[in-house]
Amino acid sequence: MPSSPLIELVVPVYNEEHVLAGSVERLVGHLRDFPHEVRVTIADNASTDTTYAVARDLADRLPGVRAVHLDAKGRGRALKAVWSTSDADVLAYCDVDLSTDLAALLPLVAPLLSGHSDVAIGTRLAAGSRVVRGPKREVISRCYNLLLHVALRVRVSDAQCGFKAIRADAARALLPQVRDDAWFFDTELLVLAEAAGMRIHEVPVDWVDDPDSRVAVVPTAMADLRGIVRMSRQLGSFAVIGAVSTLAYVLLFWLLAGPLGSQAANLTALALTAVANTAANRRLTFGVTGAEGRWRHQAQGMVAFLAGLALTSGTLGLLHALTDPGRVLETVTLLLASVAATLLRFVLFRGWVFADTRPRGVRRPDGDRAPVAA
Repeated sequence: MPSSPLIELVVPVYNEEHVLAGSVERLVGHLRDFPHEVRVTIADNASTDTTYAVARDLADRLPGVRAVHLDAKGRGRALKAVWSTSDADVLAYCDVDLSTDLAALLPLVAPLLSGHSDVAIGTRLAAGSRVVRGPKREVISRCYNLLLHVALRVRVSDAQCGFKAIRADAARALLPQVRDDAWFFDTELLVLAEAAGMRIHEVPVDWVDDPDSRVAVVPTAMADLRGIVRMSRQLGSFAVIGAVSTLAYVLLFWLLAGPLGSQAANLTALALTAVANTAANRRLTFGVTGAEGRWRHQAQGMVAFLAGLALTSGTLGLLHALTDPGRVLETVTLLLASVAATLLRFVLFRGWVFADTRPRGVRRPDGDRAPVAA
């Protein structure tokens, strides 16, 4: 029996034959002086090169290293497969490129071993983090986490850093509820953990971007967006209502622009669709019924409408200041501005107008129920 709690550190890999040996040897070297027993598990995600052969060779010659093979791709699938069958007390994972400085590993697992926290994450976006990466990835990362805060009310600062750990009992409670098997796995796990009232500890990390990263940014971002919409019943409903409202707005603007002029048509179309949009979201998105609070909600919804009016009217004014647009260019520009105004209204609806709305619950590890992000 181990003399200290066992930690299982998973390294998910897909076609990483060129870096796997060096990374794992570096990882094992760091763990030689680690104060707790750590098992390193290389989880091969259906690689088509010699990655699994390299992993088996490492397992044969390095103590504390093992290799497992999965027949299907997906980081989330690999983590669920290993974590679900592990006998360790704490379950963790890190990316194979070791972009995160390994000095953060002990601060990551320490609060889990002590019982202070249930989940621990490395964060590149908190004070004290030192990050080296290009502006494109920096902007994408910050925008993604901002979207999580708005759409799913996630409070963690960095949901996608590939450096996380979880207590085994917390994992047993959460993993059956996690539906994603790919990159959104991290986010879904954190949303469920927060909803269940679990303590999440954040560790600022030193992180250097890997220029040879195999992550496809656009497909991964689209998959993450689909995951957010799936988890947010409210966001999905709001998006449908917003799409219908936007189409109605464009149609009204097109019909009224001739007799009323562009600015008056914009004001009228926005006012009519704003009232209908607030009423529809009140009932269908946020589940508010009855007369109580109806006029207050409409008044607050009108403030959101005025914000949208300022955005669309300002865009229209700027367009006319720069050029003499035709009706098609004018309509397309206002359509884009209306989409931005719709997103702004969602932020105001979620965080202000219907802030007291309480969504359905998920089950805590102790069997009680807790609210989940909607």
